[in-house]
Amino acid sequence: MPELPEVETTCRGLAPWLVGACIKNVQVRERRMRWPLPRSFESDLTGQKIQSVSRRAKYVLIEMTDRTLMIHLGMSGSLRIVDPVVAPKRHDHVDLLLNSGHCIRFNDPRRFGSLHVVHGEVSQHALLAKLGPEPLSDVFSASFLHTHTRHRHVAIKMFIMNAAMVVGVGNIYASEALFRAGVHPAKTAGKLTMAECTRLVGSIKTVLSAAITAGGTTLRDYVNSDGHPGYFQQKLFVYGRSSEPCRRCQTLIRHQVQGQRTTFWCPTCQPRTRHAIRPRTPSIT
Repeated sequence: MPELPEVETTCRGLAPWLVGACIKNVQVRERRMRWPLPRSFESDLTGQKIQSVSRRAKYVLIEMTDRTLMIHLGMSGSLRIVDPVVAPKRHDHVDLLLNSGHCIRFNDPRRFGSLHVVHGEVSQHALLAKLGPEPLSDVFSASFLHTHTRHRHVAIKMFIMNAAMVVGVGNIYASEALFRAGVHPAKTAGKLTMAECTRLVGSIKTVLSAAITAGGTTLRDYVNSDGHPGYFQQKLFVYGRSSEPCRRCQTLIRHQVQGQRTTFWCPTCQPRTRHAIRPRTPSIT
């Protein structure tokens, strides 16, 4: 699914087209999203002037004077800038027609995405209120990670993918950050040293920043706001590279299902411990 870098890339791509524009009309072709769109959806947005476009976790926030359109791209969603005369495709479910003559089109083949008009303070919405800090913020630090992992028996990969602890570290970037930090994905979170926390926090910030710069990761049907794919996948060290040689030491990359997600690691660069995953060879998901 689109992860934090893909959502950030989408926001940056949309902002120049949306900020300062007014929503002239809203067209809904399919209301059955993850949560059905209410009948008031169109009237709540029509005539509103867009003040900013930002991101919280994996949510796109299109902010207006007294309300916010909060969008989650789900498993396969995208927001694209199109000419409104372009005929909608099968999975183009929502159009925001702007007074500039442009159209922001929401496409979602699986309909796991969601759109919410939030009146008032968006940070207090139930989907955002209990989220952890942003991984690129100063709040997410080595001391924060060390403090919050104490006495936690969950594997560190599962810990950093928990949005209540830190947002936006999805499966791809968790695997990549753990590799760069030299931390085995199954190591118990509470057993991380301060040095390991320092390396891991630095790696998470580096990997996410690099992915944003590169435009996100191309996986299946992700495209950014102008219809072009991201290119960070070319630089992945372990994710999706099972049985291929490690780019650093030439040891074959291994994979294992961990928490219902496929984990990739290098047994040499990320030494095994007594908490390590027992090797199996299920199909990669």
